[in-house]
Amino acid sequence: MTKVGYARVSTVDQNIDLQMMALRGICARVFEDQGFSGSTKARPGLNAAMRALKPGDTLVVWRLDRLGRSIQDLIRIIERLRKRRIDFQSVTENIDTGSAGGLLVFHLLAAMAEFERQLIRERTKAGIAAAKAKGTRVGRRPAFTDEERQVISHAIHIAGERLADVARRYHVHPRTITRHIGRTGST
Repeated sequence: MTKVGYARVSTVDQNIDLQMMALRGICARVFEDQGFSGSTKARPGLNAAMRALKPGDTLVVWRLDRLGRSIQDLIRIIERLRKRRIDFQSVTENIDTGSAGGLLVFHLLAAMAEFERQLIRERTKAGIAAAKAKGTRVGRRPAFTDEERQVISHAIHIAGERLADVARRYHVHPRTITRHIGRTGST
C-alpha cells in the first residue's frame, strides 16, 4: 500500500511548493503538472501518477480542485480509481475514500456540487426567459446590421470584391462574412 501524490498548478508562474511539501511528507512518490489547467485532459504528471498506482495504493492530492476542475471530472477519476481498487485522499478537505465515511463525504460533496450546478442552470434559464419577455435581445450582438449585410452581399456578389478585402474593411474574419451573407439569402 503506497501513497502516490499529485500536485498541479495552472500556470508556470504559480508556486507549487506548498503542495509538494505537504505531499512529500506523506507520499512515497509525488508527480506534478505545472502550467496545466484542471480541465486539460492531457496532463503528463497525472497520467504518470495513474500509471504508477497499483491495487491497494492511494492517490493523494493537496486539494480536490488540484485533481479536476469539474465535479464530473473528479467523480470520473475517483470511479476509475475505485474500479482499479485504488483509494483517493484529499489532504485539505480530509477526504479518504479508503473509509466508508470518506467515501460518503466525497459523494455528498459531489451531490451538493451537482445541485448547485442545476440551480445555476435554472436561474440562468429563468433570467434569459425574463429578458426575452421584456423584449431584451439575449446573446452576442450581431456583427453587422441588416443594412451592412446587404452592402457586403452587394460588394461581393455584384461588385465582385474579394471576400478577404471586404472582411478586412469591416475588421472581421472572412468566415463571419460568409455566415452573415447566408442570412441575407444571397450565396
